[in-house]
Amino acid sequence: MTTPDVTVVVAVYNTMPYLTECLESLVNQSIGVDRLEVVAVDDGSTDDSGRELDRFAERYPGTVKVIHQANSGGPAAPSNRALEVATGRYVYFIGSDDYLGRDALKRMVACADEHGSDVVVGKMVGTNGRYVHQALYKKSDPDVSLYDSALPFTLANTKLFRRDLVEQHKLRFPEDLPVGSDQPFTIEACVRARKISVLADYTYYYAVKRGDASNITYRANHLARLRCTAEIMKFTAGLIEAGPRRDAVFKRHFTWELAKLVQDDFPALDRETQIQVCAGIATLADDYFTEPLRDSMDVKRRVRIALAQRGAVTELIRAIEEEAAAGVPPRPQVVGGAPPLLLEDGRAYLRYPGFRDPALGLPDRLYEVIGESVPRQLAVGTGLVSAWWEQQGQELAVALSVRVPVTGETDHAVIRLANKAMPKSADKPGARRLPVGTELPAPAGELSRTTTDDGTGTLLTARIPIRPVRAKLGVRAYLDVAGSTYEVPVRTLDRPLPLARRWREKAPYRVSANANAKGRLVITTAPLWESSSSGERSRLRHLMSRVKRKLTR
Repeated sequence: MTTPDVTVVVAVYNTMPYLTECLESLVNQSIGVDRLEVVAVDDGSTDDSGRELDRFAERYPGTVKVIHQANSGGPAAPSNRALEVATGRYVYFIGSDDYLGRDALKRMVACADEHGSDVVVGKMVGTNGRYVHQALYKKSDPDVSLYDSALPFTLANTKLFRRDLVEQHKLRFPEDLPVGSDQPFTIEACVRARKISVLADYTYYYAVKRGDASNITYRANHLARLRCTAEIMKFTAGLIEAGPRRDAVFKRHFTWELAKLVQDDFPALDRETQIQVCAGIATLADDYFTEPLRDSMDVKRRVRIALAQRGAVTELIRAIEEEAAAGVPPRPQVVGGAPPLLLEDGRAYLRYPGFRDPALGLPDRLYEVIGESVPRQLAVGTGLVSAWWEQQGQELAVALSVRVPVTGETDHAVIRLANKAMPKSADKPGARRLPVGTELPAPAGELSRTTTDDGTGTLLTARIPIRPVRAKLGVRAYLDVAGSTYEVPVRTLDRPLPLARRWREKAPYRVSANANAKGRLVITTAPLWESSSSGERSRLRHLMSRVKRKLTR
C-alpha cells in the first residue's frame, strides 16, 4: 500500500452537526483521497458524532479510519491515540468543528516538500465570531523563527508537521491538561524544527465558534486556565533557556493567557478565587516576568500583571472597572474611564491605580507609555465643557473650554481648527496618531491652560476669531505625548451649544456651532443669503440699505 502524504488527525467529542462539514472538507481535498489518511478518534461522544464517523468510514474505506474510546475529558488522549496509527509522511490536526479550504493540504504538502519544512502554518481565519490572531499571516515566508515572529501567538496544533520529527522526539500531548494541551506539542515541534514555513496566500483553515460557545476553550474556569498556563510555561522553560528567546515566547502567555484572567469578568469572581488567581500570576511573574519582557508589553496589561503580582486585589479591581467604564462615553467633568496621562520630563505615564502608591512601591516604569499608541486613553474625557460667543466691534470670536485627560507639561496641548474632515480610515471614536512630519493647522486664537479641580486633567480655554468666509471647521485638540502627536476631535456630549450668530458685513454672514453626526463640535460659517446673479445681489444690497436707513431714523 502506498504511504499517504498526510494523515489528518481528528479528535471528536459531541460536535454534530459541525462534524459533517469538517469531514466533507477533508474527503473533498484537492490532494485526492489516495494521498490522504484521516484518523478520527471518537472520545466517547453521546450525540450522533460516532455514527457520523462510521458513515464516512464506510463511504471512504482505506482513507477514513475511526477509533472509538471512552471519554478522556479532552482532545489530548484521542490525538495521541491517532498518532499511534498514523502512517502519513506528514500529520495535520484539525478541530472536529472546523473545516479546511479545498486546496489546503495540497498546498501545505507542496510547500513542505519544496522547502524541506518540518512545520507549515497555513492561514487561519475565525468564523461565527471566533477570534484568530492574524499578525503571522501578513505574508508568506518559507523560513520563520519562533523567536522573532508572531508565531508564539499562533500555538494551536492546527499545522502540518513532518511525522519523522514527531516520532524522532516522541512528541505527544499532555493528557492532564484540559485546556491548552496542544501548546507543549506545538512549542516543542517549533523548537526542534529545522525550518518553519508560513503560507498566507490562501485561507487554509476555518476555525468555528459553535453557536452555543461550547468549545472547550470557552468552558474552562479561571483556576483551570491558570493551572494549565502554569504547566505550559514550566514545560517551555525546560526547553528554552532564560533570555530573549524565552521572553519572546512568554510574551504570549503574559499578554494573552494570564492577562485574560484579569479582565472584565475578574471583579465578579468570589474573593477567594480572586486571591488564588493573583497568587498564581504572582508565582509565574516572579519566575518569568523579566524587565525586557515587561517593557515590551502594553501598559494596561503590564500594570494588571504587576498589581496581581503584588496581591493588590482592590487596586486591580478598580483598574479593571475604571477601564471598562471607558466604553461608555463619559462626561468630560466626570472622573473615570481610561486613566489620565501625566507628562513629566519628556515621559508619559498612565495613572492607573497604584501609581506612586508608597504602600505598593511599584516602579514608575510599569505605568510608562513605552513605544505604544494611546488614542483611546486620550479620547476618553476629552470634550467640550462650555462655549460662548464674544463680539468686539466687527470681530466675532468663539470661546471654548475643553477638557483633556492630560496633566503635567500642558504646553504640549493646544486647540486648533481643521478645515478638512478626518479621513474615513481615522474617523473613529478615539484620537488619531499623526504620521511624523504631518503639517498641522495653525494654533487657534489665544489659549490658556489650567489643571482641573480634581487634578486629573487640563482645561484648555481658547478664544478663536471667526472670519466671515465660507468654511466648515472641526474643533480638535492636538496633544504631544511620548514623542507622538495626536489629533482628538472634541465631543460636544450633552454640553449646551452656543446659539448661531450673524454679523454685518458688506454681505451678511452667519456662524453656528453644532454637533455633527458623531457628536463632535463643528463651527460653520456661510453667507446668510446666497444668490446666483449679480442683479439679485445688487437688489439685495439695495434692499438692505433701505432697511438700514429706516432703522437709523
